[in-house]
Amino acid sequence: MPELPEVETVRRGLAPAMEGATLRELELRRTDLRFPFPDRLAELVAGKRILSLGRRAKYLLIDLEDDWTIIAHLGMSGSFRVEAEPTAETSGSFHHPRSKDEKHDHVVFHLMPEDGSLRVIYNDPRRFGFMHLWKRSALDAYPAFVGLGPEPTGNALDASYLASRFAGKSRPLKGTLLDQNVIAGLGNIYVCEALWRSHLSPRRSAGSLVTPGGRPKRELVALTDAIRAVIADAIAAGGSSLRDHIQADGSLGYFQHSFSVYDQEGEACRTPGCNSTVARIVQSGRSTFFCAGCQK
Repeated sequence: MPELPEVETVRRGLAPAMEGATLRELELRRTDLRFPFPDRLAELVAGKRILSLGRRAKYLLIDLEDDWTIIAHLGMSGSFRVEAEPTAETSGSFHHPRSKDEKHDHVVFHLMPEDGSLRVIYNDPRRFGFMHLWKRSALDAYPAFVGLGPEPTGNALDASYLASRFAGKSRPLKGTLLDQNVIAGLGNIYVCEALWRSHLSPRRSAGSLVTPGGRPKRELVALTDAIRAVIADAIAAGGSSLRDHIQADGSLGYFQHSFSVYDQEGEACRTPGCNSTVARIVQSGRSTFFCAGCQK
């Protein structure tokens, strides 16, 4: 499933094409994806100007006029691509190469920017993605957003905040960091990478990084910095193209070439001076990759 850097990469790729354009028509080529489309979705958004594209955790937010927001989730295999609207003169001419099998094109945003016409196509072979329509002024009440923790890209995530959430917790670090109520949008890949960068074992209890007085230990400061750095690096690399993730222009993300531990079982640890190899264990049904030699 695409994680936060992948969704942020998609947002940045779509923004130039979508922001400021009028949504002439939302074409729904089926009645549902993972869930049925909201009643009257196409009717309610037709003719609305797209004000901005945002993101909350792993959700893409398409903000429209009249206080509407389309909330989109990519699921396991969803992707967007931008094309020129086909016409008799330009049939087969696209801004970017076709990136997916067209039989899985389920939603088409027909756009009218200032300089012509475009279409943004949502493709999803497994149909685990979905789109909902919600009032922008009530986004905090959207069920998936209630209780979400801060973003790992914002200033709200710091060591003092994590200390307040970790204090007294015996739960392992890996599971704690995957809790979306602690940090929004942080997923399995980047938790593994951040723990390796900060030399912390995924088995270690979250509470062990907090002093008896509730202050963050130096290890927690290092972990916080590692989380922010790994997310920033992944966004800069365009995300990780595992399985079906692609960018809006059809190109691939490259952060997977920088994985230090994720999916590196049996490989030599990259920590200078460490002679151990990367191991894989299962925690709460999820694969965890780490180095037992230098992650304590």
